[in-house]
Amino acid sequence: MKNNKLFIFVFMMMALCFLFIFGCSKEEKQDEMSERFSAMLSKQDYDKLYALLSNESKEYITEEDFVTRYTNIYSGIQANDINIKKDAIDYEKNVISFSIEMETAAGKVNISDYQLELVREGAEWRINWDERLIFPNMKKGDKVKVVTDKAIRGSILDRNGNPLAKDGLIKTVGINPKVFDQNNREEKIKELAAILDIGEENIIKKLDRNTNENYFVPIVDIQFYDEKLKKLQFREEEGIFINSKDSRVYMNHAAFGRLLGYVGMVTAEELEKNKEKGYSTTSLIGKAGLEQVYEDVLRGIDGAEIYIERDEEKVETIAKHEARNGQNIKLSIDSDLQTKIYDEMNGGKGSAAAVNPKTGEVLALVSSPSYNSNRYTTYITREEQQRRKESDFADEANRFSRLYSPGSTFKLITATTGLEKGTINPEKQISINGRSWRKDSSWGNYSITRVNNQKSVNLKDAVKYSDNIYFAMSALNLGKDDFINGARQFGIGEDLEIGYPLGRSQISNDGSIDRDILLADSGYGQGEVMVTSLDMALAYTVLSNDGNIMAPSLIQTEDQRVEVWKAGVISSGHLSILQSAFAAVIKEEGGTASAAKISGVQLAGKTGTAEIKASQDDGHGTENGWFIATDLGSSKISLAVVMEDVKGRGGSSVAIPIGKNVLSDYFKKR
Repeated sequence: MKNNKLFIFVFMMMALCFLFIFGCSKEEKQDEMSERFSAMLSKQDYDKLYALLSNESKEYITEEDFVTRYTNIYSGIQANDINIKKDAIDYEKNVISFSIEMETAAGKVNISDYQLELVREGAEWRINWDERLIFPNMKKGDKVKVVTDKAIRGSILDRNGNPLAKDGLIKTVGINPKVFDQNNREEKIKELAAILDIGEENIIKKLDRNTNENYFVPIVDIQFYDEKLKKLQFREEEGIFINSKDSRVYMNHAAFGRLLGYVGMVTAEELEKNKEKGYSTTSLIGKAGLEQVYEDVLRGIDGAEIYIERDEEKVETIAKHEARNGQNIKLSIDSDLQTKIYDEMNGGKGSAAAVNPKTGEVLALVSSPSYNSNRYTTYITREEQQRRKESDFADEANRFSRLYSPGSTFKLITATTGLEKGTINPEKQISINGRSWRKDSSWGNYSITRVNNQKSVNLKDAVKYSDNIYFAMSALNLGKDDFINGARQFGIGEDLEIGYPLGRSQISNDGSIDRDILLADSGYGQGEVMVTSLDMALAYTVLSNDGNIMAPSLIQTEDQRVEVWKAGVISSGHLSILQSAFAAVIKEEGGTASAAKISGVQLAGKTGTAEIKASQDDGHGTENGWFIATDLGSSKISLAVVMEDVKGRGGSSVAIPIGKNVLSDYFKKR
């Protein structure tokens, strides 16, 4: 009897253990299947996902159809960042409830009410699959559709509202291979390549890659205004077609390229960097210039709707968001002035900037040579590519954001600081013997030279004849602290907050001046002083704006405010003295910029020839030539031009006719 009871007890314990172990195993394996399903779907690893299906499900759909269906649907809706959340598990019914969150063409979606049904096959659990595991309300035969609503990228406008960059249409020159190949294929390729100025191999490669003779094979995109189109029109019978397509369209002039920049297809790196902003592999993104700086403002976000279609009718919207057009930005740039400056620079390397002295509005920012932004939405001809190669791709540098040594144009800052600190008496004649000078023997063999040879000069003479020695002495008389503080009054060493990144000007490499030679050289704009053309255009506005410098601005807004940036840089008692001295440079005979004199226009300004040397002893350096002028009469414009590599070509005289022609044209039109 006791043995029977013991047997029954042992049997019951074994049964309970078996049930416990089996129950734990069932739950664990269901959880494991759920995790495997989630992992495969998140990775979009559809062939491995198919391996998890039950035998009945595999009879319902083949692996090829399964993989194709998921691939077409998920790629069509641009599904990515798929996250699957397990909501609940009914171990008795073998059902796991879950939800899916993912990024799509219609934005982020979160879909719940999924039911993952599991069935036991032998020792394994498998998934009962049908279309409800794609979307909960989906049935066999349903289609998933994506309808997009293209957004408009904001335009970039000039001060008068004229578009400099906008969404528009361009032309695509292409070939219908079936018609094109019928006869004279080689001759037509040669002719087409010659007209478009591209290599024949480019056309041949595109034709060879084509797999359907009825497909339109695009060769190049081209602007509406391009003269080449005239030779290619009405040639459909030869297999040459011209179609229209949406594109970014830019002002048709190289004067604007470095300022506007361009857009292009987003790269994998840019996608990763902006992964939270909803870009897709087909998105355009700003690559340079204002297009890049104001990408978040200009960018339009396409609208999209994802829905289930059954029997050609929409039955359920999965996700939807409306298109959001980009915002326009309006610049203070005067397009005519920008174009005129660039044309006058005639492809030479250099930079120019113009501002309105009374408002601080930036009227022009020019980098030469530059590029026509349309080439990035069309193509580059062999002729243009050859020119770029011969110039060592000089158009790739943005020179209006570059720092230059200001040379003698900096003498305005030294003169102003000396007057304000009382170390310069404008009427006092300073005796200077010869064309070279050094402070004392501590300078060793180093000396400062000048081009004029007057035995004595006052402030006006020193400005008019651009006497380096006078201004070197003036800087030494000021001392390093007052000299540096005086430069700061003009904004030297500060960022120019115009809404576009520019180089930051400097008084020296480390912001201090610890040697007399460096201080003396800085007094006439050499040493380690570095500025942009805009820095100097702004500096000279003090002469035509009552001694003040306005806050510079490039972007115009509805609530635009005109603010003083640097007030009282020149006191009222000294303003007329400096106006007279710097006007003499242009209007008086013997002035270094007398060739820039314009009848009926009151200008004050300065020339400068800045030596670019690796060291004080460098005898093989080059020179940059400056010309700056500001309008004393109507205070409409202050213009600064700097041209590179002018040594042996006349120094600053290279920049003078550019400035004069620009200003003559500007005042003639106003």
